[in-house]
Amino acid sequence: MSSTTTLQKEGNPTGNPGEGQPSDGLKAGLKNRHLSMIAIGGVIGAGLFVGSGGGIAKAGPAILISYALVGAMVVFVMRMLGEMAAASPNSGSFSAYADRALGRWAGFSIGWLYWFFWVVVLAVEATAGAAILESWIPAVPQWAWALIVMAVLTATNLGSVASYGEFEFWFAGIKVVAIGAFVIVGMLAVFGVLPGSDNPGSGFAHLTDTGGFFPNGYGAVLTGVLMVVFSFMGSEIVTLAAGESENPRKAVTRATNSVIWRIGVFYLGSIFIVLTLLPWNDKSITEKGSYVAALDSIGIAHAGTIMEVIVLTAVLSCLNSGLYTASRMAFSLGERGDAPKAFAKVNKNGVPVAAILGSTVFGFVAVYFNYAFKDTVFNFLLNSSGAIALFVWLVICFTQLKMRGILVREAPEKLTVKMWLFPWLTWATAALIMFVIGYMFVDDANREVVTLSTLVAGVVVLVGVVLDFRRKRALQG
Repeated sequence: MSSTTTLQKEGNPTGNPGEGQPSDGLKAGLKNRHLSMIAIGGVIGAGLFVGSGGGIAKAGPAILISYALVGAMVVFVMRMLGEMAAASPNSGSFSAYADRALGRWAGFSIGWLYWFFWVVVLAVEATAGAAILESWIPAVPQWAWALIVMAVLTATNLGSVASYGEFEFWFAGIKVVAIGAFVIVGMLAVFGVLPGSDNPGSGFAHLTDTGGFFPNGYGAVLTGVLMVVFSFMGSEIVTLAAGESENPRKAVTRATNSVIWRIGVFYLGSIFIVLTLLPWNDKSITEKGSYVAALDSIGIAHAGTIMEVIVLTAVLSCLNSGLYTASRMAFSLGERGDAPKAFAKVNKNGVPVAAILGSTVFGFVAVYFNYAFKDTVFNFLLNSSGAIALFVWLVICFTQLKMRGILVREAPEKLTVKMWLFPWLTWATAALIMFVIGYMFVDDANREVVTLSTLVAGVVVLVGVVLDFRRKRALQG
């Protein structure tokens, strides 16, 4: 594929940058309000609500530094991705850019690994949502709830991209309102000015009054990084969705420019509230969950039920976006000849039906494995996909290093979003990601995950290199 072809593919037949209908058959069915909520909701996963308690228990108040480090890493990666996506919106996003900048094997490898990550997530989230629904309606078994949830969201995605966007708009809206209210109410309680609050309102004292800011030592910050890094996966979804929006370039620019405050408010802001309302070693944080414990300390009635509703919303949002993301990556791979051609076909509504159904089938199979072979097959799937988020971010770094040169030479006018302090900050971000991956190998809790993920990635890369070599020989012969 020539660079001209790649850079001119702006998602419209007219050639006007970032405007009009996608030229790949997909329809521009996502409105600006959809993209805005997809961008915001993409950084708020169920992991923020469910997994933050464990991180607090390990690092204490210093977990804020862990969140800040990972948040900065995500901000930089999104800026790099935004630079490329604003110049050339594409449903394959970083996979398509890696294809162009690093080689066909790179686009193939990272595309399939990303697809694999999300179809495994489908099973995880479907099971988590089913567990909540079963606790409400025990008459329906958990496995049936998982199938029902998967089937409903599959139908939503099969309808049109607008139906996906509408569902995600409301799912993300609930998450945003919930966290916004939590931060505001929590801040009032921290300073003792919330009417009727049961919390004594200790100000910022809890950040240092129980063993200091680093109660478990400085090394706990790195442990915290490993515990929180995976809850940030999903911020890049907006760059895939932008290709089906009314104005891709504007949507990508807005999303990448706002990622700093989104991470600051939703992650750092909400965790900061938890740490100032309760001592970090309060047992309720790990027993009930950090947000439920914080709400209970204020005296909010039915805090557990409220959080179950919010977590279920986060789960459904993740499922909805996971199916959308996996299908669009499969569509892009099919379009580039790296997946079955059927994946690249769309119906009259501009929906890649085969790509959606293919992703859903694997998701259903993974759900089955989760119930039938939880400790063997599903455990392997889970661990072998666990570190793929870091691999994706690393590939984005190296892709942006090459794509900047290509854009400067061939289409400098399309550099409307630029990575800061290029190339130094790009290299620094790549180094930090490689450090985190390396640290996982020496961390007992993460060694199996990173080892299996690396092995699976190695196999996929090998397949990509072999296919690339065979294509080149066929062209020469």
